[in-house]
Amino acid sequence: MIASKDSPLAIVFDLDGTLVDTAPDLIGTLNVIFAREGLKPAAYESARNLIGGGARAMIQRGLDAEGRAAAPAVLERMFADFIAYYSAHIADRSQPFPGLERALDALAANGCILAVCTNKLEGLSRQLLDALKLSKRFAAICGQDTFGVQKPDPEILRRTIIAAGGRLERAVMVGDSLTDVRTARAAGVPIVAVTFGYTDRPVSEFVPDRIIERFDELPAAIEGLIPPA
Repeated sequence: MIASKDSPLAIVFDLDGTLVDTAPDLIGTLNVIFAREGLKPAAYESARNLIGGGARAMIQRGLDAEGRAAAPAVLERMFADFIAYYSAHIADRSQPFPGLERALDALAANGCILAVCTNKLEGLSRQLLDALKLSKRFAAICGQDTFGVQKPDPEILRRTIIAAGGRLERAVMVGDSLTDVRTARAAGVPIVAVTFGYTDRPVSEFVPDRIIERFDELPAAIEGLIPPA
């Protein structure tokens, strides 16, 4: 991996299912909200695959999975309740995936700029990363409300790279889902996919540029994706 002060690599990470295992707190929150509505809880393993499009999408997917419908006003109330409860329990059980901090250290030591591009709300993203003492590692933390667009719209990735001080042609994305692969492809950015995230299909089916099973594989996976400056 070749980076320099004049031409750093920007490594942009998805958050849920890529940097941090947030499923326990997200699914726990979803089931609290479902209980308030008289709905049965979502099973943990299947509910992991509901994560990735933000809280509102997670609620809607959970309802769809149960064959339930909610009026727009009810859905908005559930969303507001979800955000309030989740904010108060955002890092009760969420933890960085094993090896993350060592990988971030290695990338930073190689002169890389690090950033986060997520469909989570920016405020919640910062709150979570603050709680896990990770925020200061990232030059930019951008969510679905930062620019008014969300993945798979490539504009959120492009703007995140710029906000971090990087350049599109010197950037790599790291994610766990088809949405991340589609976002990177549309932005013209190489994508490394992790196998330990939230998806009901093997990430190899999404044809990313590289696949890693552990974070200690990340620096080597990035090697060669971007030609030397």
